[in-house]
Amino acid sequence: MATLGVIADDLTGATDIAIALTSAGYRTTVVLGDDPNAGAVDTDGADAVVVALKSRTAPVREAVADSLNALETLRAAGCERFYVKYCSTFDSTPDGNIGPVCEAVLEALGEPVTVIAPAFPANGRTVYRGHLFVGDDPLDESSMRHHPLTPMTDSSLPRLLAPQVSGGADDIALVPWQVVVRGADTVRSAIDAAAASGARFVVVDALDDADLDTLAEATDHLRLLTGGSALAQGLRGPRDFGPSRITLPEGPRVVLAGSASRATQGQVRHALADGDGIHLVPADLRADFDGVVSTAVERALGSGEGPFVVYATSAPEHVGDTADAPLIEDALSEIAARLVAAGVRALLVAGGETSGAVVRRLGVGPLALGPEVDPGVAWMLGRKDGADLHLMLKSGNFGGEDLFVRAWEEGE
Repeated sequence: MATLGVIADDLTGATDIAIALTSAGYRTTVVLGDDPNAGAVDTDGADAVVVALKSRTAPVREAVADSLNALETLRAAGCERFYVKYCSTFDSTPDGNIGPVCEAVLEALGEPVTVIAPAFPANGRTVYRGHLFVGDDPLDESSMRHHPLTPMTDSSLPRLLAPQVSGGADDIALVPWQVVVRGADTVRSAIDAAAASGARFVVVDALDDADLDTLAEATDHLRLLTGGSALAQGLRGPRDFGPSRITLPEGPRVVLAGSASRATQGQVRHALADGDGIHLVPADLRADFDGVVSTAVERALGSGEGPFVVYATSAPEHVGDTADAPLIEDALSEIAARLVAAGVRALLVAGGETSGAVVRRLGVGPLALGPEVDPGVAWMLGRKDGADLHLMLKSGNFGGEDLFVRAWEEGE
């Protein structure tokens, strides 16, 4: 029976933490939160269940309701400890949804305190003096400042969180790195002292994986953790194994890229230099949706050995009106469905919203983890119409520039 339950705010975040939990010794299952069968998912043999929502940019009330529904699903599955997973760039709107969701789950569990730990050092996300860094840059000086949906104009986690929780700044405490390096017992005491003084959310500095391991040990008495996926690497599951080995099937190497992040744009450009692709233009889709989709499918099925990329953006000037995002997601989802119907059994999908839309359109059930290709990125195995279906669901900001080329080689 599963004992650890995770509420993730998008599908790529769910796969990201599932990778971490699998490496930490948990047999992990990922399910979609809006799957009508999610509440009855077979968790036999699973130690952790991750519920993937679509709540990162949803209205606050909707995000909270969906998260509480996921909590009840996880409780029904037997989970006793819980984890709210958000992005390592902490991207959210001024009203949420990170703070409201964490607060609602904390209150539903009747717990007094939890930690705020978005750090992911392997991907350059670190926290010092409560400020979140992306590489060498404070969050508000990184590319996240210009994110089309959740522009981040401050690097201070306490300042970002304060307007999102009912107690404001009084609800938030900080455990600085100088305390973290003194060890798990000292960190635990600092968290407990913060809770005794009335704080419910404790931001904890972390500069490397060792700091997160310390934090994981220091919080083993907390029923609720919150953070990015890297904190989960320090948890200790009941098993001693890693992800299953997978072998990708023959067929075209199709990438569906809906993300507008700069990392994905670089990956698209690199893949186009090695293969081929088609740029989805919203105006063209509005004029002839079926024609554009049919052309993309035909070209993908006839592509050569290199990757074939169907993409929304490959450069900053391609980023258009955010209102076009659902149209792009619909097109990529329809392309995915037609490719799978034609026999394609491996797809790489870039972008959290895009990944969720594609998996929902395909109707794929629970997903099992394969080996990690880049930090937070792995092939996953699902089933579609009785046949295996391999999916790599990549967060927009994750992965090396050559990922779209190298991912297929890693599965050979």
